[in-house]
This record gives sequence, C-alpha cells and structure tokens, in this order.
Amino acid sequence: MAKVKQQQPNIIKRPPIVVVMGHIDHGKSTLLDTIRKSNVVDGEAGGITQHLSAYVVPHTTSEGTTADITFLDTPGHEAFQQMRLRGADVADVAILVVSAEDGVKPQTLEALESIKAAGIPYIVAINKIDKPGADIARTQSSLIEHEIYIEGMGGDIPWTAISAKAGTGINELLDLVVLTADLAELTADTNAPASGTIIEAKLDPKRGNTATLIITNGTLRTGTHVVSGKSHSPVRIMEDFTGKSIKEASFSEPVGIVGFNDIPKVGDTFVAVDSKKEAERLVEEDATAPVVEKFAGGGLPVIPILIKADVSGTIDAIIHELNKFKSDRIAVRVIDTGVGDITATDVQNVSATDEAIIVGFNVKVERPAADLAERLEVEIDTFSIIYELSEWLETALKNRTPKKEEKQVTGKVKVLKEFSVQKHTHVLGGRVEEGVAKMNQSVRILRRDIEIGTGVIKNLQQQKSNVQEVSEGEFGMQLDTRADVAAGDYLEAYDLVIT
Repeated sequence: MAKVKQQQPNIIKRPPIVVVMGHIDHGKSTLLDTIRKSNVVDGEAGGITQHLSAYVVPHTTSEGTTADITFLDTPGHEAFQQMRLRGADVADVAILVVSAEDGVKPQTLEALESIKAAGIPYIVAINKIDKPGADIARTQSSLIEHEIYIEGMGGDIPWTAISAKAGTGINELLDLVVLTADLAELTADTNAPASGTIIEAKLDPKRGNTATLIITNGTLRTGTHVVSGKSHSPVRIMEDFTGKSIKEASFSEPVGIVGFNDIPKVGDTFVAVDSKKEAERLVEEDATAPVVEKFAGGGLPVIPILIKADVSGTIDAIIHELNKFKSDRIAVRVIDTGVGDITATDVQNVSATDEAIIVGFNVKVERPAADLAERLEVEIDTFSIIYELSEWLETALKNRTPKKEEKQVTGKVKVLKEFSVQKHTHVLGGRVEEGVAKMNQSVRILRRDIEIGTGVIKNLQQQKSNVQEVSEGEFGMQLDTRADVAAGDYLEAYDLVIT
C-alpha cells in the first residue's frame, strides 16, 4: 500500500449522497431541476438524461437547521442500467419517484432492485399530483401490490406527495431525506486521505482527460495525486460542481479533476496519495491484476464493433444493449472502446477486420475519418439518443445474422401402389394423411419412420386431372427419386424456409 500522511482521526457527521431513481418519464429530472433551480432537462437529447452528474444543495429544514445534500442524477432509460446501479452503490439514500398517474412501472421495480442490492434506505416520492389524472390512493395501492409497504399502509417506508413541476411538497421531501440520513448516522474522517468513486470520465477536447469524483471519506487537496485503477492524476485543477476552482474538498462533495494520464473507469474507486511516485507504484500494482475479457465468439461468426462515446459511462450502456442480443448463429465482439470523436486512426484500426462497424454516441466523425471510411468501406453509425441506437442495433444485428434454411413440413401422404418406374421417375398412387402436398415440392421417403431417401414431386393428378396440390383423398403422382419406393411407405412433403 502507498504511504500517506497519517493524522489523528477527526470523525464528524457526513452529508448524505442521494440518488433519485424511477421510471423513465415519472419526473426524476424535473425533480432534480426544481431542487437545484437550474435547467438541464431541456438540453438533453430526446428529453432523456444521459450522463450521471452530481451537485450539492443546502436545505433548511422545518426545524430551522441547514444541511447540505449531494444529489446524483442517474439516467432513466432502460439501457443505462449499469449507470443507475453505480448511482445506487455510491449513494446513502435513494428517492424512488413514482407517478401519481401511472403507479408502479417496470423500471420502478428495476430501480427498487438496485436500491435493495445497494442496501440503502429509500423514500417514495409520489410525483405529478398536479396532473388531472393523478390518483394518490390508487398509486398507494399500486405500491402495496408490488410489496412496497409505505408508512400508513402497513409499512415503514417513508413517503410524501409532490409536484416536481410546481414545486409542491419539495421541502417536505428534503426534510425526509435529512431525517433518513440522520437515522443512518453517516460519518467520515476529515483527516483521512481522500477516497471515493469515479462517477464520470471523459476526454475534453480542450482540457484532456477529466473525471468527476465523489469523495466518500477524507479530504482531497491540491498538490496530492489521485489513483484509480490504471489511471492517475495530479490534483492541480480541481473544481466544484459549479465549475469553480477550489483548493480542497471533503466527503460527499463531487469534484472535477483534470489531468489524468488515461481516462479512469467509471465506477472504480480512487484514493489520494502524496506523490506521483506513489501514484505510479499503485498503478503498476494494478497492472498485474487479471484483465476482463470483453470479446464474445465461442466459435460462432462474429460482428466486430468498435464503440466510441463522449463519456465512459455511456460505453457501459451500449455494451448493455449489445448484451441483450442473443443468437445461436452469430455473436457480437467488441473489439475496442474509447472516449472521444471518431478518428482516422479508429477507421484504420478496424479496416483490417472484416465487416467491422464503428458505433458512436454523442461524438462527431472527424472529416479525415469519414473520408477514409468511405475509401475503405468501413461502416460508421452515430447516435445521440439511446433508444434510436437500441433500435438500430436490433435491426443491424438481425440483418447481419447468417440465414438458415429450415424444412417446414406441409403434409404427409401414404403410398398405396407403385404403377411403374422409368429411370428415376416413379408413378405412384397415394392418399393424403394430413396437410397438403404440392407440385415441385421436395419429400422425405419414410419406411417405418426411417428415412430411406428423398425426391421431388413432378406431377399430381386427381380425378384424371392435373392439379397443383392435393389436400385430401386419393391421387396419382410422378415422383423423381433414386430410392426404391414401395406400397406402405410415407412421403413427407416440405418447403425450404429461409430464417
């Protein structure tokens, strides 16, 4: 372990870190927007929050005390499951938002599972009570039906009714957050070296590799170094959640750090050390850890994909979408991932891999990259809304899945008599046992349920007239086959279907 300056512990009360979770359109972003009195909702593509961010708000309780609360904003779309799980893992308290119009929805339950897995207390906020279709009693019943036992309804889970849009009930909700945090007795040591979690990371075109950190213990100061996995950075440029430059930050505070040697992995923990030498030693120790294999294949044909995104958390979301694609004929292989715009180097790197696709999310395609991709016939697809990416992935993967011929049985006939054989043409009398037999269909010839050969129907007659198909009764046929056909055999007629 790295040596750090040790001081006498100074354990004090710690502000809560709160995650707001719930169904995609139940008002999470509006609630956070109302709480922090800014407007990020309008700026999100498609109206969906897509990056995890954090900010601190001071709240004066009904008793007159003031407390800081740190809020995490986790994306709500189903694809961002990993980012939501990360938020629940970092947080101390969760707010589960449920619409008074819709009640409990699938993502409500998914969010609840994340909260339970993290083992943190939560508060239910019944939102949109200002809407004409709002029904608090019905929503309460919906909660109970899904075993969310709120106070006053046979349980002990705190809840309150709010309108995030109108601001109704927000103070009461924040009072509940402070009370819940007090009951959890959150503490930390101001004198400890800072530690916490990376909650976002990206390549800033102007500033380089940057990351957002949530400090969960200790104090982070300029002049030290932070280490996370294989990444490290001097703490020279440190900013609070408003973008203001600061010299130190303590627990429950989100901070931005600029200057990482490599983009850290979102969800990884970090520690502060005194020197670059110590930081590099920790990185070297981490380099010996096992590398997780991210390629799929298993002997199947593969679709190679390179993923580029604006932030590393979004890469998790895209991989989550890819993992939902299941096939016994083809596999997805993520050949590389990266943060930042799509470059000519990216195109060059994948050009040697047959049928490789570059998928970009919230990134641009540099002009040299676009020109090279056209010349080398490399497919590039970019998106800014996750559900559009999801729909494209589903279509693209299905289109690239190898087609398979399947025999679709249409009918079964019994051979009653063989009238003549000339070369490989057999003139037969038969009876339809089930289904239909058609001109030019292939057949399997079965004797005691064992296949003895195959053939093709060349002519069908019923009541001395040529017909295209037979579906009942007796008939005559010409069958082309090399097999020896006898009375009592069965012919199983089938079509070849491409799937």
